[in-house]
Amino acid sequence: MKTVIFDLDGTLADTSGDLIAAANACFQQAGHGDLLDPLGDQSTAFQGGRAMLRLGFARINGTADEAEVDRWYAPLLEAYGQNIDRHTHLYPGAEAAVRQLLDRGYRVGICTNKPQGLAETLMTRLGVRDLFASLVGADTLPVRKPDAAPYVAAVTRAGGRVEQSLLVGDTVTDRETARAAGVPALLVTFGPDGEDVRAFEPEAVLESYDVLLGRVQGLIG
Repeated sequence: MKTVIFDLDGTLADTSGDLIAAANACFQQAGHGDLLDPLGDQSTAFQGGRAMLRLGFARINGTADEAEVDRWYAPLLEAYGQNIDRHTHLYPGAEAAVRQLLDRGYRVGICTNKPQGLAETLMTRLGVRDLFASLVGADTLPVRKPDAAPYVAAVTRAGGRVEQSLLVGDTVTDRETARAAGVPALLVTFGPDGEDVRAFEPEAVLESYDVLLGRVQGLIG
């Protein structure tokens, strides 16, 4: 069974607004005010909670104290979970493109470095959780992307075979995950990094979800 596995943040959905709001809530509690910009820091938001905390604290002290990052990581997740879908939205055409894959007989799943519980909640609130046969998060297994194991689990749990699959993502982590699993990487260019994702040398890029089916067929048939 041919399978398409999607990253979540920055690939299926623009989650940056709610992620940055959660990080800024932590910085406010720490007495620093808003340290991240909702537009300028989108790329960092898609790298995860710790990356946002590091960036913010580095703007105060010139460098980030990892102990401080660790201290605020749990509060960040709590703040994010309380307002997980206030600003978040699926990218244009994403739901229709996934449904088109399903109509053509592909299996689809999600492999994300967002904690699984938060990912499950978000996809449910966005009304599309039932479209995906698998969802593997950062804490589903002992390892996370770019290790190949979460990707392999997402494929097999969706009922597919790794050798007939590909990963749709938006970051170098996704590219490295695909390489580790020995599958093609299809990286989106509509995220904050835009055309710069070509530097990661993916097998193909995705300019719009309108052309997803054609790109998938070109890579795995």
